[in-house]
Amino acid sequence: MSRRVELSALLLVDALGLGTAWVAFRAACERWDWMAVEPMGVSALAKGSLLALGWITLLAFAGLYADRYARGRFDELVTLLKVVTFGSLVLFFGYYLDRLSPGSARQAVALYGASVLGFVAVGRMVVRGVQKALILRGHGRHRAVVVGWSDRVETLYHDLARYPAAGIELVGAVRLTHDPTPVGVLAMSGASGAGLPPEAGVRVLPSGDALPAGALEVTAAGAPSHAIAELPGLIDRLGVQDVLIALGSEDVDTLDQVLRVCDGRSVSLKLVPDFYAAVGGMARTEHIYGLPLIEVFPEPIPAWEKRTKRIADIVVSALVLLLGAPLWLGLAALVSLTSPGGAIYRQKRVGQGGRTFTIHKYRTMVDGAERETGPVWAASGDSRITPLGRWMRKTRLDEVPQFWDVLRGEMSLVGPRPERPFFVDRLADEIPLYSRRHRVQPGITGLAQVKHGYDTDIEDVRQKLKYDLFYIENLSLQMDAKILLQTIKTTVLGKGQ
Repeated sequence: MSRRVELSALLLVDALGLGTAWVAFRAACERWDWMAVEPMGVSALAKGSLLALGWITLLAFAGLYADRYARGRFDELVTLLKVVTFGSLVLFFGYYLDRLSPGSARQAVALYGASVLGFVAVGRMVVRGVQKALILRGHGRHRAVVVGWSDRVETLYHDLARYPAAGIELVGAVRLTHDPTPVGVLAMSGASGAGLPPEAGVRVLPSGDALPAGALEVTAAGAPSHAIAELPGLIDRLGVQDVLIALGSEDVDTLDQVLRVCDGRSVSLKLVPDFYAAVGGMARTEHIYGLPLIEVFPEPIPAWEKRTKRIADIVVSALVLLLGAPLWLGLAALVSLTSPGGAIYRQKRVGQGGRTFTIHKYRTMVDGAERETGPVWAASGDSRITPLGRWMRKTRLDEVPQFWDVLRGEMSLVGPRPERPFFVDRLADEIPLYSRRHRVQPGITGLAQVKHGYDTDIEDVRQKLKYDLFYIENLSLQMDAKILLQTIKTTVLGKGQ
């Protein structure tokens, strides 16, 4: 079942369940004279539709429409119970309490809450049951690559075969061996291996039996780094969604390299459980239909905070652009009048998951500033910066067009600043864990910006990375609010760079 079909099915069964619960509640009110009920008509249907929309919004805030691939149904029911309890109490104390007859509130809350919970739960269990049946038949499985020592690769493959409901299809491997044979790239079942440029000394090895037919494998002996360096190529070539790590507790350096090459990519990282002690608080244990795995770098923010953050992004950005439209148009005209060239500067940046997007800014440098030098950071007192541009940088007004990028969903109000692909490639090689910044949406402002300012050299980037990683690991709406207030203060006082 594709993600789109899953989401459509959940929305459909939830709407049907909520509608049925509402009809049952109306019938109970008439039967036991709990509340005056208007005849079924356009007005009643409109109220029922608005009520269902409110419930669906609440379910979305709780993360019940997020990707819960092959997760346990019990956890979903527990989350649903919490949402229904909260929603029922808010609805009755906020709207129905004054309309109910004396003494009927308790029964009404209990009946309506139980109806919503029961009907929605039944619908969702049907969807999950169909989803599981499709997975068992090989449809909609997650494509995975395993990284680990040869014997553990084989063990994990057999474990996956024992738990087909986990929905994980092993399509490739980076196998590390203690055998002294040279590093090699293995293409199985006629796979050409094209697109995986080999390191020096790499040769094609004979087919093994640890992986299913058609899987692509990279094998290394004595030089794990060479094989692990090929992992991004395997991920892109095979359309991988999960990277399973089967290492030993002593392989800290190897694990670090795997995390570095995968960091910022749109894949989930899961460890074989006995490696838990080496990763400490960075991991979260989970059981996927009986298969114990440990998720590394889980979602840094709860679902409801993530939704609230996005709504705040949209509301604030729309208000800033609409209410300040005359000022922004005037500022654009000033940029064009005070120096040759367009008012808006467009540039490619790297965003969440390593995806490239186009960022918009007011132009603060002379037109074609990097035509001869290529990509370079702005330095203190940079002669390429125009007089108006220098003032806009101090007040951070040059960033205003990025509110449009926030509305488009490419950026957030708060997050690590996006960097250009040229610098990302260089910095990812020079600075460990640099790509971890791409776990979240980039922002117009961020903790590193209010604490450190603009980048001028590699050392600035190293220092700002500390703030970015701290922000990601402690991400919350409260922290976003503090950063926004500090940014407003910087803008008003003109303390930017």
